[in-house]
Amino acid sequence: MLNKFLFKHIDNSSLIVFRIIFGALCFLESVGAIFTGWVTRTLVEPKFTFNFIGFEFLQPLPGNWMYVYYTVMGVFGLLIMLGYKYRLSMLAFTFMWSCTYLMQKSSYNNHYYLLMLLSAIMVFLPANRYASLDAKINPNIKQISMPSWVKWVFVIQLFILYTYASIAKIYPDWLDLSVPKQLMASKANYMIIGNLLQYKFIAQLIAYGGILYDGLVIPLLLYKPTRKYMFVASIFFHLFNSIVFQVGIFPYLALAFSLFFFEPEKVKNIFLKNKPLYTKAEIIVKGYKPILVSIGVIYFVIQIALPLRQHVFTDNVLWTEEGHRLSWRMMLRSKSGRTSYKIIDKATNKSEFIVMSNYLTKKQIRSASCKPDVIWQFAQHLKKEYAKKGKDIMVFVEAKVSVNGRPYRRLIDKNVDLAAVPWYWYKHSDWLLPSQLDK
Repeated sequence: MLNKFLFKHIDNSSLIVFRIIFGALCFLESVGAIFTGWVTRTLVEPKFTFNFIGFEFLQPLPGNWMYVYYTVMGVFGLLIMLGYKYRLSMLAFTFMWSCTYLMQKSSYNNHYYLLMLLSAIMVFLPANRYASLDAKINPNIKQISMPSWVKWVFVIQLFILYTYASIAKIYPDWLDLSVPKQLMASKANYMIIGNLLQYKFIAQLIAYGGILYDGLVIPLLLYKPTRKYMFVASIFFHLFNSIVFQVGIFPYLALAFSLFFFEPEKVKNIFLKNKPLYTKAEIIVKGYKPILVSIGVIYFVIQIALPLRQHVFTDNVLWTEEGHRLSWRMMLRSKSGRTSYKIIDKATNKSEFIVMSNYLTKKQIRSASCKPDVIWQFAQHLKKEYAKKGKDIMVFVEAKVSVNGRPYRRLIDKNVDLAAVPWYWYKHSDWLLPSQLDK
């Protein structure tokens, strides 16, 4: 049973076409980040970046070298698309993208995380066995089939993603339309559609349609009688997200995943008309089966567990942010903060308030005003900066935060020296005050 599920060979047209689209999107994401100014705003202009905690050793290259960095990533994207030195190109892109993802989190986006995961997965897939320069240079690698596990890796990953995205939306502020209305209010200045987006039925469509779509998309794509209807719904859903929320390549990447749900013959006839169709359905068990099963189980257990870790922490994830990232919690809340940082010189007992704009960009200031981990990191950064001047300081933070339009409430114990407290990965930070989201 397991051998058939994992190792029955199927036509590989879906993987080949996906590789081409994936490479093109990697290219567009990389060069687009340069031309839209994202690299400038996020990695060049900041004096320092808020890394994922534990990855402080990853820092942007100095001067204009980050433009070169993203250009090189774009080149690797093209090589992936063309299938040239595929595994090396895929590995290089994965490494570079992972570094830049972990390098900063002021511009956090779930599709950056997804792209990191997919890139790592694609390294191990036989995606260059047809319609590639590798196969043209070395015809011996050419194949028209692939083991079934290749398809199911994508299906299971997507099922986890969409299921958690659906579940995360089932909370009061989403269900009573507070969050969708706030999201649409920020789009009121859009040309042509801005006024339309303010209608209540749009907020209802986003709120309830989002829950239903995320929860049902994978089962209904797998079920043949509903497949084409869900695909049409997917086109509408993702194009809406692309136009309204401007979330980069994700909508198009998500549509490309549909290749793994349609019949191989249909994919081949549309995209690879000259390719032979594989129909033998051979079961070829490879010697790497124990390694594949072990790594697959470990990987997907981690993927299932990471979004659940929020329940290990005390209090509401909307307030503490503990367990928020890497959990497919997409556009679920709005937060703003009114925050000040006071430092006290231990030697002289003199105090001063920090002018945040002297250290941070506007976007970084927004994060350092309402996100606890970023607030802690900025306190640590201040401690290091003053240590360079020969001063040993304490850092106290006065932070009031509003979640989803609620009144501002105190977030942090203002009597705690954040420069002196450690960071705990899987323990609640006691310097965070209890939430009052029910008031």
